[in-house]
Amino acid sequence: MKILLHICCGICASSVVEKLMSEGHVVTGYFYNANIHPSDEHKKRLDAAKKVAEEWNIDLIEGPYDRERWFELVKGYQNDPEGGRRCEICFRMRLESTFDEMKNGMFDAFATTLSVSPHKDVTAVNSVGREIGGEKFILADFKKNGGFQRANELSKEWSLYRQYYCGCIYSLEESYKRRA
Repeated sequence: MKILLHICCGICASSVVEKLMSEGHVVTGYFYNANIHPSDEHKKRLDAAKKVAEEWNIDLIEGPYDRERWFELVKGYQNDPEGGRRCEICFRMRLESTFDEMKNGMFDAFATTLSVSPHKDVTAVNSVGREIGGEKFILADFKKNGGFQRANELSKEWSLYRQYYCGCIYSLEESYKRRA
């Protein structure tokens, strides 16, 4: 099956691409993350995704960096805690774009690396994905069966950039508070 894989970062992509390819799928990455702030952080994560694409020899499509639209969508949810309504809106924005790209690129299905992170609500991610794409969305919890540990192993082996917050400006502010 030809799968378009939404990639949130290189670390998460590393083990997910490996798993999907081991199942016989042809994987193309799609880096679309208008939520990531500031722009130099976005570039670091994109560069890490490019490195993973290079390591696995897959194509990578770079989506637009549409920060203004993201800010419009999450307006009013700035003070939500990590995992709240703001995150669901963010998942939806990114998965809708992936679904649209999937249809345009003649892929059979789409998936996301978001479920490999122990910090993401896999039920929310999968629910949003199915609402958007129905059976075309691959339900998965990529952290299971050692997926998250494998991502960490590969990230060390490949010296991938490691972020310390989800990506949005609000999670960055929360990380500052936690580290203070």
